[in-house]
Amino acid sequence: MARHSVFVTGTDTGVGKTMVSAAILEAAKAAGKRTLAMKPVASGCEPTAEGLRNEDALILQQAATESLPYDQVNPVALEPAIAPHVAAVQAGRTITASRLVGFCRGMQIRSGDLLLVEGAGGWRVPLNDRETFSAVPRELGMPVLLVVPLKLGCINHALLTAEAIRSDGLVLAGWVANHPGPETMSCEPETLEYLLGHMGAPCLGVLPWQQEGGAEALAGHLKIEALFEK
Repeated sequence: MARHSVFVTGTDTGVGKTMVSAAILEAAKAAGKRTLAMKPVASGCEPTAEGLRNEDALILQQAATESLPYDQVNPVALEPAIAPHVAAVQAGRTITASRLVGFCRGMQIRSGDLLLVEGAGGWRVPLNDRETFSAVPRELGMPVLLVVPLKLGCINHALLTAEAIRSDGLVLAGWVANHPGPETMSCEPETLEYLLGHMGAPCLGVLPWQQEGGAEALAGHLKIEALFEK
């Protein structure tokens, strides 16, 4: 059974959740840990001879130490690159939190040291008319890792998301500051200082913009010990 399970969310879509997750998996592998990863729902999948495939899910599949079939890494694959609940309707499918929880529990029973479960978009992304993705980690009681992009507005988004996570009864295990592009935001040191003083959870690292080298190059910027604490 996976000894530690962590749900990865972001303040919004496009903030670098997958690259951060892959970097964590690489850092864990370098520390001798056995890792698993999954992205239960992915929209924006490409048709292939093997079926629909999502770039983010493929990155997670490759970064984990434990080899798993694609359908277990990404059990719900949707082609349109739009919000999952809309993509599901267009595909004639229904996404429910209970079904995703089942997929995650199936992964949790596998042997390993760390399981990362990457969400879609931000904390309140809808799954259907009644449920949001946050219902999945809430049902599983998973600690949460928050990815914060260093850009204008990130303080407000980060603090609101941290508040929502805790209001849902979950532990914010840590957060990662990520550069989503090559530009340096104005007043970045002051922004980081404020976040460090007000997030109420450990910062696992500040990741630079990485155009080449991928997750392995980013792993050295992380301190992931907090993810292995009960």
